[in-house]
Amino acid sequence: MVTISLCMIVKNEEVVLRRCLNSLADIVDEIIIADTGSTDNTKEIALEYTDKVYDCKWTGDFAKARNFVSSKATMEYIYTADADEYIDNENREKLKRLKSILIPEIEIVQMLYCTPPELGTVYNFDKEYRPKLYKRLRTFTWIDPIHETLRVDPVVFDSEIEIQHRPTGDHASRDLDAMANIFKTGNRLSTKMHHMYAMELFRSGTDNDFCKAAPTFMQTMEQDNRSIDEIKEALCVLARYHRITGDIVGFFGNALKDAITESCAEICCELGMYYESIGNYKEALIWYQNALTETDSILDIRTSKEFPEQGIERCKELWKKK
Repeated sequence: MVTISLCMIVKNEEVVLRRCLNSLADIVDEIIIADTGSTDNTKEIALEYTDKVYDCKWTGDFAKARNFVSSKATMEYIYTADADEYIDNENREKLKRLKSILIPEIEIVQMLYCTPPELGTVYNFDKEYRPKLYKRLRTFTWIDPIHETLRVDPVVFDSEIEIQHRPTGDHASRDLDAMANIFKTGNRLSTKMHHMYAMELFRSGTDNDFCKAAPTFMQTMEQDNRSIDEIKEALCVLARYHRITGDIVGFFGNALKDAITESCAEICCELGMYYESIGNYKEALIWYQNALTETDSILDIRTSKEFPEQGIERCKELWKKK
């Protein structure tokens, strides 16, 4: 049977921390918790389960904090958990069985992260595979019988274990501020972070968040080595930014650039909302219909489903009253 270190970073999680730890404490072999500045009873609760509770200065970098707490682990595998998640009884049994049969060749175990749609701030689905359990020390092995080489890709196992994610508050504003700060510090957003930033803006961003994000995505348009997907993401964000700030020339400029490639539902919805705002309901209906039936969403699935459906209903009613 393998051994597991549970590694967590926490801050002000007194409401949910016991729920998380109660679901895992008797399965893992050690618990290590890094506190990034709690002002409630989080640290006291953590100390009920382990004496390995560390203070970790918060720098705005989640990866740095994860690396810090993982560096304290001593078991064969590391299980990463957030305080607002837990495993129910059925999946606790699955994790116990996995622990007893896990073979050393498996380096990463993915589990299904389950977030109710109404609590999601980024993704367009309620279940997604995430790497949750991974080998603390990786052993490199030689592969191929001739022209042998070192295997560099990890061996990943997709388990059927489901993790329940029940956030108690909306972390979107925190995440969006953190991503805006990446640009301010002069760092370039990776392709993944670029996509995540644009998705979270469309899923959860306020008008102010779009204004803060505009410089980041304007820079995308000036960079030669951005992919077409990243360009389209930037066009969506900038079209929204120009629409809400009343820059109609900038708005249509970005919307037309998107039309050079296959149009997306986000831009069609933006056009629908613009024409609806100026009382041109006939034109708005055309663009909402395009969003609903002729295009696909690239950031927020609602722009090809309920948003244009609601827009069509509104415009039909408003058109009748003209």
